[in-house]
Amino acid sequence: MAEKPNIDSNNSTSAAAPTKSSHLETSKADRHVWLMKCPPVVARAMQNHHLLSPPPFSSDAGSGQTVAKVVVSVDPLRPNDDFSSTQFTMELAGTADRHMPKCYSMDMSTDFIPMSVFAESSQGKSSVEGKIYHKFDMKPHDEDIEDYAKLCRERTNKYMTKTRQIQIINDDGGIRMRPMPGMLDIKSSVFVDKKDKKKVQAKVSENKRTRRDPEEMEKIMFKLFEKQPNWTLKQLIQKTDQPEQFLKDMLKLLCVYNNKGANQGTYELKPEYRRSENKSDAQQTTTR
Repeated sequence: MAEKPNIDSNNSTSAAAPTKSSHLETSKADRHVWLMKCPPVVARAMQNHHLLSPPPFSSDAGSGQTVAKVVVSVDPLRPNDDFSSTQFTMELAGTADRHMPKCYSMDMSTDFIPMSVFAESSQGKSSVEGKIYHKFDMKPHDEDIEDYAKLCRERTNKYMTKTRQIQIINDDGGIRMRPMPGMLDIKSSVFVDKKDKKKVQAKVSENKRTRRDPEEMEKIMFKLFEKQPNWTLKQLIQKTDQPEQFLKDMLKLLCVYNNKGANQGTYELKPEYRRSENKSDAQQTTTR
């Protein structure tokens, strides 16, 4: 006959070495204990039951409510130590979830090293609660495998569903609602600044400008600099009505740009062109 297992659902017990204590209680060292690897739903059910019932190794454990029942099917023609044909099945007493399986198959591990179970009370006393002789892996029984599949699907869907929350922000002043610098670079077509309108008009008018002949453009430039010695690029564009790039090229040939001084930011004729102008003026005065 198979021995009656002690199903451990107490968190204070573990199959590990005893903690350092002045005394180790060994009166229950020979008690047979089974170690089971169970699904999370079964573990939670046993933990919930543990909160409402005495610990399994206490003296009042027999008066508690039954968590599960283990059914052992044996072959009477085989010896007691032969577990090759023995089948173990666990039936839960009650489940909170309707899709949670109630019947589980328990597969015994053949290559298992016996271990002992140690426990430590809240007062710090250590004790040996038994020896583990068999290890089992639990899985849903064939009859309840469909219910277990439904439970897994529901658990997966619940995990994949994002829970959206609405949070009311008080006394924030709209700081969190303002975009950070560099996040948005979009200008509404309705709210356009006057400067932007002028830029758009300048671009449109520049596209319509046509280049003059270079020789003709030189004469126009000389006449302008006769009237005024210094001109800005903006003023020259307005006077000549020429494309900006074309006008810059002409200024590189004829003029010098002032980077500093009283005429900073303006163009003036190169010295060789100014001397030629002075000579022509002198010739005109002598002829008179």
